[in-house]
Amino acid sequence: MMKKKSISASKASLIFFLCQMISALDVPLDLSQPPTITQQSPKDYIVDPRENIVIQCEAKGKPPPSFSWTRNGTHFDIDKDAQVTMKPNSGTLVVNIMNGVKAEAYEGVYQCTARNERGAAISNNIVIRPSRSPLWTKEKLEPNHVREGDSLVLNCRPPVGLPPPIIFWMDNAFQRLPQSERVSQGLNGDLYFSNVQPEDTREDYICYARFNHTQTIQQKQPISVKVFSMDSLNDTIAANLSDTDIYGAKPVTERPPVLLTPTGSTSNKVELRGNVLLLECIAAGLPTPVIRWIKEGGELPANRTFFENFKKTLKIIDVSEADSGNYKCIARNILGSTHHVISVTVKASPYWITAPRNLVLSPGEDGTLICRANGNPKPSISWLTNGVPIAIAPEDPSRKVDGDTIIFSAVQERSSAVYQCNASNEYGYLLANAFVNVLAEPPRILTPANKLYQVIADSPALIDCAYFGSPKPEIEWFKGVKGSILRGNEYVFHDNGTLEIPVAQKDSTGTYTCVARNKLGKTQNEVQLEVKDPTMIIKQPEYKVIQRSAQASFECVIKHDPTLLPTVIWLKDNNELPDDERFLVGKDNLTIMNVTDKDDGTYTCIVNTTLDSVSASAVLTVVARPNPPLDLELTGQLERSIELSWVPGEENNSPITNFVIEYEDGLHEPGVWHYQTEVPGSQTTVQLKLSPYVNYSFRVIAVNEIGRSQPSEPSEQYLTKSANPDENPSNVQGIGSEPDNLVITWESLKGFQSNGPGLQYKVSWRQKDVDDEWTSVVVANVSKYIVSGTPTFVPYEIKVQALNDLGYAPEPSEVIGHSGEDLPMVAPGNVQVHVINSTLAKVHWDPVPLKSVRGHLQGYKVYYWKVQSLSRRSKRHVEKKILTFRGNKTFGMLPGLEPYSSYKLNVRVVNGKGEGPASPDKMFKTPEGVPSSPSFLKITNPTLDSLTLEWGSPTHPNGVLTSYILKFQPINNTHELGPLVEIRIPANESSLILKNLNYSTRYKFYFNAQTSVGSGSQITEEAVTIMDEAMASRQVDIATQGWFIGLMCAVALLILILLIVCFIRRNKGGKYPVKEKEDAHADPEIQPMKEDDGTFGEYRLFSFVSSAPF
Repeated sequence: MMKKKSISASKASLIFFLCQMISALDVPLDLSQPPTITQQSPKDYIVDPRENIVIQCEAKGKPPPSFSWTRNGTHFDIDKDAQVTMKPNSGTLVVNIMNGVKAEAYEGVYQCTARNERGAAISNNIVIRPSRSPLWTKEKLEPNHVREGDSLVLNCRPPVGLPPPIIFWMDNAFQRLPQSERVSQGLNGDLYFSNVQPEDTREDYICYARFNHTQTIQQKQPISVKVFSMDSLNDTIAANLSDTDIYGAKPVTERPPVLLTPTGSTSNKVELRGNVLLLECIAAGLPTPVIRWIKEGGELPANRTFFENFKKTLKIIDVSEADSGNYKCIARNILGSTHHVISVTVKASPYWITAPRNLVLSPGEDGTLICRANGNPKPSISWLTNGVPIAIAPEDPSRKVDGDTIIFSAVQERSSAVYQCNASNEYGYLLANAFVNVLAEPPRILTPANKLYQVIADSPALIDCAYFGSPKPEIEWFKGVKGSILRGNEYVFHDNGTLEIPVAQKDSTGTYTCVARNKLGKTQNEVQLEVKDPTMIIKQPEYKVIQRSAQASFECVIKHDPTLLPTVIWLKDNNELPDDERFLVGKDNLTIMNVTDKDDGTYTCIVNTTLDSVSASAVLTVVARPNPPLDLELTGQLERSIELSWVPGEENNSPITNFVIEYEDGLHEPGVWHYQTEVPGSQTTVQLKLSPYVNYSFRVIAVNEIGRSQPSEPSEQYLTKSANPDENPSNVQGIGSEPDNLVITWESLKGFQSNGPGLQYKVSWRQKDVDDEWTSVVVANVSKYIVSGTPTFVPYEIKVQALNDLGYAPEPSEVIGHSGEDLPMVAPGNVQVHVINSTLAKVHWDPVPLKSVRGHLQGYKVYYWKVQSLSRRSKRHVEKKILTFRGNKTFGMLPGLEPYSSYKLNVRVVNGKGEGPASPDKMFKTPEGVPSSPSFLKITNPTLDSLTLEWGSPTHPNGVLTSYILKFQPINNTHELGPLVEIRIPANESSLILKNLNYSTRYKFYFNAQTSVGSGSQITEEAVTIMDEAMASRQVDIATQGWFIGLMCAVALLILILLIVCFIRRNKGGKYPVKEKEDAHADPEIQPMKEDDGTFGEYRLFSFVSSAPF
């Protein structure tokens, strides 16, 4: 999943603003002010006794303060101790112990006082203690002799040091001892064994104590542990027994949980507020108990609760009073549980509610100092002034103490002083210095003039106006040189003078003026604000799932303000990228070559400018085939079953879907692994069925979506006892190879199916339906036996039984076989043929008696062939065709015959040996059919009005031709077809001259042959009559002559004149005589033909001349 973060300058500005709120109360160092402690050593100060002791005390004030010290409550005269010096212009003490002086001589409680004419500030009580790292006391350690499964505690008991040492256990090779739910170190440093195992036997259990202050490590003498088990006894017994006599025994007794620490059923624990609460429960038991924690009557605090040391330690950080209560630890295994209740009480050393703060007043002003603290028990509050209890300090009429508050009224310059508030209870104390400084000062602005502020658009802009003045000045803000005072909800004005623009926009850019005034004066300051565009990641890295050795690439494309210079940093798991050349950082991307498992993690692209920072993250998950399973273990050994368990290997980020279990038979097939079974990926044990007389080894393969793991290491071997065979050979058959034998075959048992040594087979047979006894023979190392001298093709009952040195397998089932076959003796009889049509016939025959078949009837074969064509009377090569009809069918169809032909056929019976004799040939004829298309149609000799057609007779006449049919029709310029004309031509003709056709016309011809059955398929051709050459020449010449053009113009003029005359005559009532004359003398023979009108003229006469073929 991709995550994105954006950090603008607003957060940093907000922190700066909070700091400014504090510094606004600071008095400039050029003005008089009481001392302020700026640096001091911690209250509990443990020092290294080998180095000089440095006790810090730094302070500021005007005039600069002087310093003094007390030790154990009395004045510490530094000048009288040659080993002690004070740093110049500082109160820090340096104790020189390099001259043989022991650090212990300077143990004690120290307090520093910083003083000037306006008051005195004091430090905390600083307790100085040198660290201690004492040696281990010499002791004689006896070896620990422990029975397997019992609990054990190895005590460390380190020497008491200051501060307490860090404890860890190692061996002689300085390697840390492995810890687990079973073996772990307690908070007191002891090493606890919930139950011991044989592998815990060793002589170098060594406890080490590391003292950090002195950088030293102390070592305890090695502790020896010897674990006794039943294994050595089992080994002795096993040496005198066979491998199959011992299947394992439980070496130890399982026990319910018992708590080793803490003891009893209840205990108490007190912890201080803000500290880390550590509760511990360690239990003994077998199997190893599991620890669970609960809080009675409540929930464990979320986000602050952690479990350590294999859940034996409960850790709650930053505890508060609400964490008080009863915490119960529960230890449980399969035999039971036990528990312990720890009652936790959270106390609190004093902590601030309101710490007193420095107070700057002008003469005549009022003010208060407030000191409020809490704790458990509630702390007491006491006041001091200038380091002296206020009850015995000089009187100040402007001061009044009211519990945790001091009230000041009408202060004067002599009221300046430093006040100390002390809040204490039995668990500690708090001390705070706060001064009252009475000054009369006109305003001053501390922020540099013309300071430039830059912020990102849509984020807060905080413009500083740090000031000082007494009385406290009033602050006003203006924008621009002559701008008006800023007011309204779009601005926030803070007490320390800061102007906040909650959501700065681009138009917020400009000059801002801060004005500070009080009764003593006025001042102002100008600053500049620039608003920049935010930096954005416009293409973020995306979640990747990559296989090992592949390449991964993350993109990070950014957009930013052109005036800001961005820098791009890539992190892996919030750390720098590995120093590896496989990581290639480009301008806009990160590429990881040859990905490995260690590359798995979260990759973050961080873009930084001087004003903002954005980031985007994506997770890279590297997947691979799982690692092989580990620690294969065989338990629950029985004669026919065993339980196999294992520990899954690493999934490599792809869940294991299933486990495949394989076995090796070291007795019969060493080195060959066979599939046994498979189980779901959530299962790590399986009950396996076994066969006798097999030396088993098992291995497990894990499978996930990426693929299969390498096989695990083989398990230990397990040899099962011998037994009678459980099963007999399979696929028993009896088939004769010769007419006088019976071949009995079977599939031999595999090695592990033999169940014991001396595997053999008992082969038995007898003729079926004959009262014969079984004949048997025992054979070995074969899978076939031949019985000779048998009758031809008779049934036999057959059985094959397995046996070994221990006995026989169960009685086998019988199978039916047959002795060898011979060729059939008889042909099918009564063969009849029924012709259905010109290409199909049906043949019938009587079946051959089964005894005459002399074998397994496989079917009948029909042989047929064409003798001759009845239309051509010509012989050709005889090609016989064969049709096979399976089983005991007595008829069949003969397709694909040629019409008008003479055929012969015969029928034969078929068995496993071959074909029997053929039946007598049977003659039959097929009737006529329609002919095929003429072999060709050729059109030659085109003239103005005729075409010559030639053709060839059909390749397959399929009967006696009776005639040819010719159809033709003209085609005009638009490819439309004209009237269709049909002509019948005698069958003995092979050409035709077609006359009286139109000149320059295309014709389409359709031609086919006929028998008495009907017309055959047709062929088509197209041809064109030629154009008259003289006419064509004249048309071309006239159309291009100038005189022709002039003539046509004259004719057009004459026709126009004629039309005018006719129009005049009609208007006068006359009649047009020319028209009448034409109507009276019309002659149809001389009427012109209509041309080019898109229609066809009528054909008046068609004549043709035909000739017989040459």
